[in-house]
Amino acid sequence: MNLKHINSVYFIGIGGIGMSALARYFVAKGLKVGGYDKTKTDITDALEDLGVLIHFEDNLEAISDVFLDKENTLIVYTPAIPKDHTELNYFMSNGFEVLKRSTVLGDITKQTFCMAVAGTHGKTTTTSILGHLLNACDIKVTAFLGGISENYNSNLILNGTDVTVVEADEFDRSFLTLSPDYACITSMDADHLDIYGDASALVKSFEDFSKKMKPNGKLFVKNGLPIKGITYGIEDDSDYSVQNIKIVNGSYVFDVKTPNALLKDFKFSLPGRHNLSNALIALAMTVEYGIPKPQLAKALASYKGVKRRFTYQIKSENLVFIDDYAHHPEEINAVHHAIREMYPDKKVLAIFQPHLFSRTKDFGDEFAKSLSQFDEVLLLDIYPARELPIEGITSDWLLNKIDNTHKKVIQKSELVQYIKTSSAPIILTIGAGDIGEEVKHIKKALSIAS
Repeated sequence: MNLKHINSVYFIGIGGIGMSALARYFVAKGLKVGGYDKTKTDITDALEDLGVLIHFEDNLEAISDVFLDKENTLIVYTPAIPKDHTELNYFMSNGFEVLKRSTVLGDITKQTFCMAVAGTHGKTTTTSILGHLLNACDIKVTAFLGGISENYNSNLILNGTDVTVVEADEFDRSFLTLSPDYACITSMDADHLDIYGDASALVKSFEDFSKKMKPNGKLFVKNGLPIKGITYGIEDDSDYSVQNIKIVNGSYVFDVKTPNALLKDFKFSLPGRHNLSNALIALAMTVEYGIPKPQLAKALASYKGVKRRFTYQIKSENLVFIDDYAHHPEEINAVHHAIREMYPDKKVLAIFQPHLFSRTKDFGDEFAKSLSQFDEVLLLDIYPARELPIEGITSDWLLNKIDNTHKKVIQKSELVQYIKTSSAPIILTIGAGDIGEEVKHIKKALSIAS
């Protein structure tokens, strides 16, 4: 792909978080950008505000003529698009350059110093911390984020091209298109078994990724993972470790032990040890890159988080409403741990929307165990995303496995009334489907009621 010869870029699945970041990138480069998505969201609205031409039905006639010139147009698609998609098949069978999102990202990063963040959990938060640290320390950086940064209200940080920060996504092995200078692996829990079949194939793909490093590249791995690299961990004997943790006014204050120094007095405002671990690896990568400690400490203290990653929607004396993207049992456990650390004696109502029939089936017992830890549980129907239903796998099936007397499956339309009948002062919405769209309605209803 030679980006110099391209005037326009058309995205199939433009509303996806990774796709929309690329779309913003090409808009900023002055190219004509358009695309299709099946649903209108806040993300597509924001792109339309930038002048991006978007339509919401799979219809060739809806595509602007500017994207039908195959000499000057690049077509980018996401693997979540079904194989029988009319527009995708038209472009593929008519000689257009049609590339997966991950391939385009790989090409963009090749000419830069690339820092890639891999792992089954923690990618988005880690990437956004890393991008923010570099940007706040005046490094010329482009960061493609898998979520909306609270600091920039965007999923793209664009401040030059010396360094590129990307999420290295293990879904369908797309991270193997990257060749990073620095990379980290945050976790390797079983996930995406609909793609991989079993956990050992997932581990193998991370091993393959670890071999994609550029010569003299540096690989950072969470302590305990079965891959060699520079290790990091919390209060342990890793190469980089967090030490002397205190909680002051709801924020972590801590020191960082590096291979040759103890860097003191960092402050970080996201709750949860998993987030502290994400901050540590971003610090380790920037320390290795050569940024001095005082700049890093100031930058980290100003980090605000990612939307839908332990996002406080309401935070008052009597009521706390938190929204989080957690959609895997380990992520739910991490959110639960963070809430109990911050609010040890308070009752918590968790509202969970399972994401994918296959993931619900593969981890039914683990989901049940993680959800049983909350005081009350409400389940929404399974969000299908790219899948067709699996017989017998429903939210009622999952509910029966949960060991909790306060549990129920409800419809989205009933959400607000059920929340209002609960006496829990901590309300938590979790899931990766469209539950995020309900958050504003819940927040509005709770704000009026309080």
